[in-house]
Amino acid sequence: MTSPDPEERFDVVVLGAGSAGENVATALADAGRSVALVEQHRVGGECAYVACIPSKAMLRSAQVRHESTERRRLGASSTEAELDEDDVAFAQAARRRDEISQQRNDRASADDVQQRGVTLVRGHGEITAPGLVTVHGRGLGCSDLVVATGSTPQVPPIDGLDGAPTWTSDEALSAPDRPSSLLVLGGGAVGCEQAQTFARFGVRVVLVEPADQLLGAEEPSVAAYLAEVLRADGVDVRLGVEPERADGGSVRLSDGSTVTVERILVATGRTPSTEGIGLEVLGLPVDQPLEVDKHCRVVRDGEPLPHVWGAGDVTGDAPYTHTASYRARVIVANLLGEDRVADLRAIPRVVYTEPPVASVGLDADHAREQGLDPVTATVDLAEVPRAKTEGARGGRLVLTLDRATRVLLGASAVGPMADHWLGEAVLAVRAQLPLSVLLDTVHAFPTFSTAYEQGLQDLAGQLR
Repeated sequence: MTSPDPEERFDVVVLGAGSAGENVATALADAGRSVALVEQHRVGGECAYVACIPSKAMLRSAQVRHESTERRRLGASSTEAELDEDDVAFAQAARRRDEISQQRNDRASADDVQQRGVTLVRGHGEITAPGLVTVHGRGLGCSDLVVATGSTPQVPPIDGLDGAPTWTSDEALSAPDRPSSLLVLGGGAVGCEQAQTFARFGVRVVLVEPADQLLGAEEPSVAAYLAEVLRADGVDVRLGVEPERADGGSVRLSDGSTVTVERILVATGRTPSTEGIGLEVLGLPVDQPLEVDKHCRVVRDGEPLPHVWGAGDVTGDAPYTHTASYRARVIVANLLGEDRVADLRAIPRVVYTEPPVASVGLDADHAREQGLDPVTATVDLAEVPRAKTEGARGGRLVLTLDRATRVLLGASAVGPMADHWLGEAVLAVRAQLPLSVLLDTVHAFPTFSTAYEQGLQDLAGQLR
């Protein structure tokens, strides 16, 4: 990649300092490459400051609050004193969240990347020629370019929504106080997590999802179980309903009802940040996700561009922090002379509600869409001894196996610590471990992982 006389030259310029960009930049600098990292917001991206970390901090505080008040509040509406206690508890949780999230200040991360030899350039970066990124008139030339500009919240085209008291998830996870009532638009991971969090702090929460189930394409029975969990927490879950018009804090729904709330949380997804960064200079579209090949090279007209790479939410697929970090490792390996490819078949998907939902690979419906012949087994976690010792209210594990190859295609679970014990299924799907090996695996007793033994034995029985 050549460029016209830049002010400075680097081996690599990384556009965007989120999880993918920061990891690429620091790893390459550690390996002795000259790297410029361009970021107009925070080093570290959304996750550490207004997404993953503060969200999980608030979920944990909400769980503690829920456990401490469940018996006293069971079957009774909140008194004024209890509402005051919720306000105090939320404020305390918000302070803890902000401390864990470094007060949304990226100074420590910025210092770290620079101490490791990365040239950090603050400001909006734009590709102005092949091999050239310009930031406020400062030209940064490079041999390789990594595009990792992330994504932005997607706002649905609802009449009147622009004048309503809305929150993005970023704003909700930065708020010092709780609203008295909240309408959550969207039943994906963010919507479900935030609905439970606010409900457990005494907020009246209505969650609206146009589809017939929560969590989009996840295993239907697991999604249905989570819907019941949220309802038990007091969330008014409305499925198959769409918002049609907003008038201040009042939103008319497609079923004819109207919901009036103090705040509206827009959790309807995110859009890859491809506009305004100069992709057209490279002949790339700016109105769709950045396409990358298995080596994480950017693709144009079906062919990979030499020396242009992409990772993170800007690619539009598997939009998780761990996917961004994984692809960053692949890009670094390739830039250092290896031949690495990214395999996204076994990317875990987790919703950090209590209990969490954790999935990997394909469920039966998606397996059939790919022409496979799936066999499924479902385990009721209430039958697992550890659930009894924990006093857990249950959950389920659904395993999906390919009949022809006897290899696990996917798993979906909802239950205590499911995000921790899903790892066995992640490895099984990634390594394509045969059923015989999985059946011969020994699990510590009593752990939730023994649920796999029941499910795998069921699958083996169906194949006889």
